[in-house]
Amino acid sequence: MATAIRYLADQIERDLERKMVFVAGPRQVGKTTLARSLPGADDGYLNWDVAEDREHILRRELPTTDLWVFDEIHKYRDWRNYLKGLYDARAAAERRILVVGSARLDAYRFGGDSLQGRFHLLRLHPLSAAELELRTTGELQDLLLLGGFPEPYFGGSEVEARRWSREHRTLLIREEVTSLERIQDLGRLELLMLRLPELVGSPLSINAVREDLQVSHKAVADWLGAFERLYAIFRLSPFGAPTIRAVKKQQKHYHVDWTVVPADAPRFENLIACHLLKWVHHQQDTQGLDLELRYFRDTDGREVDFIVTDRRQPVLGVECKWADGRLDRSLRYFKVRFPDCEAWQVSATGTRDYVTPEGIRVAPALELLGRLV
Repeated sequence: MATAIRYLADQIERDLERKMVFVAGPRQVGKTTLARSLPGADDGYLNWDVAEDREHILRRELPTTDLWVFDEIHKYRDWRNYLKGLYDARAAAERRILVVGSARLDAYRFGGDSLQGRFHLLRLHPLSAAELELRTTGELQDLLLLGGFPEPYFGGSEVEARRWSREHRTLLIREEVTSLERIQDLGRLELLMLRLPELVGSPLSINAVREDLQVSHKAVADWLGAFERLYAIFRLSPFGAPTIRAVKKQQKHYHVDWTVVPADAPRFENLIACHLLKWVHHQQDTQGLDLELRYFRDTDGREVDFIVTDRRQPVLGVECKWADGRLDRSLRYFKVRFPDCEAWQVSATGTRDYVTPEGIRVAPALELLGRLV
């Protein structure tokens, strides 16, 4: 099972010796707990959402520790210039600066590029099969039902996990969105959040959603962007290459809290998406690799759930199935055209494990997930 120390702890400490470190991720994913677990962090911890701490920040009455931890400071409009000033003056005092926030800190650019070259961004994701060291299909089913957020997962109750997920969604819309986005119609915004889980796994049509909600195309596009910036959802673009007639614009979306997806098979696909994105972000943030997570769909209707690219070349293809079954024809088609791309067909409840003549690994999902992060 997982230890108390999250997977980014060592990287944070290494990066703090060189630059500021930003740790971003969904609300309640464990950013504050991770930050305060670092040696000396508790004494230098300041939370923008706490009135007393906010006054200390604005008056620059900061702790006399060698590590400052600023939580949710991106809600302060001039936060970038504020941190730039602290960072540029930190050398004399030999202080380290850690910033954590429940939004894409790189997306809230109030004040231009004043922090250019002064920070490393690390993205903290929910718990995963590799981080939890899961070994059995039953343990994977628990993760599928309880989700990867620490509180509901370690609580161990499916009922309490559902209650947590509902409250989490409400807090996201009523508090996080209103504090960072200029959105007035919270009622329809909440309707959109309720509608999206039913559409997981298929290309997302903004026009269809717009008609359902009776709002403008721009409103839906803006709301989806807000959900992305707050790490509620993420969208994948299609992979294209000259040798395949791929679709070019249709995006698919997934939820960081996969428990909101009602049906088993799409929820499992969402879980795999989250695991792959966690691995891709980790490779980007810690190794500087140019990986991207995409999907494949062509004009003839062939589709592979996930394609990981390295400098635009496919290096990993993953097709998700709920149970054992025949090899997916679309995955075989893709593998034949990209023979150097590692290819997997993974199942949530299946037990078969073999390699096809084309070199495709067909296996229980944990065989792949255990190799990630």
